[in-house]
Amino acid sequence: MWQIGAVVGITLLACARVGAQGGQGKDLSEFAWLTGTWEAADGPSVVEEIWTAPTANVMIGMSRTVEAGRTASFEFLRIEKRGADVVYVPQPGGRPPVAFRMTSDTGGRYVFEQSGDDKVKRIEYRRDGADSLHAKVEGVESGKPFQFEIHYRRRK
Repeated sequence: MWQIGAVVGITLLACARVGAQGGQGKDLSEFAWLTGTWEAADGPSVVEEIWTAPTANVMIGMSRTVEAGRTASFEFLRIEKRGADVVYVPQPGGRPPVAFRMTSDTGGRYVFEQSGDDKVKRIEYRRDGADSLHAKVEGVESGKPFQFEIHYRRRK
C-alpha cells in the first residue's frame, strides 16, 4: 500500500480543466504552502514528500517510501503551469510522466484528473491547516476501483 502511496505523492496528478470557475490566470504561488518536507508514518514505513518553492511555471517535488531504513520506492513530481491549466505530473520510479489536469480548486482542496490508460484516474491534495496535508488517490486496477489516502504532517 505504501508503494502506491509513494505513487500518489507520487502519481498525484494528470488531465482535466481548472476549476468550475475556469482557472484562467491561475498562479502557482497558490501552492507555496506545499513547499518543504511532509511525512506520513505507518509502523516501520515512512512516506516523505519534498517540494521546492514554485516559480512562475513549475514546482518540483520528490517522494520516497522508506522501509526498514531502505528506499522501497520513489517518485519525481511536478506541478506545472501549461497555458491556462495547472497540471500535476508524477513519474513513479522514474517512469514516463503522466499528466493530471487540475479540475477543481476550492477551499484548499485541489483535484487533478486524467482519462488515459494509467490505473490512477484522480488525485486530490487537501490542505488542513499549516501542518497537515491529505492526499487521496483513486483509480481502477484489474477492472476493480480502488482508493487510498495518505495523511502527511509537515516535518519541522
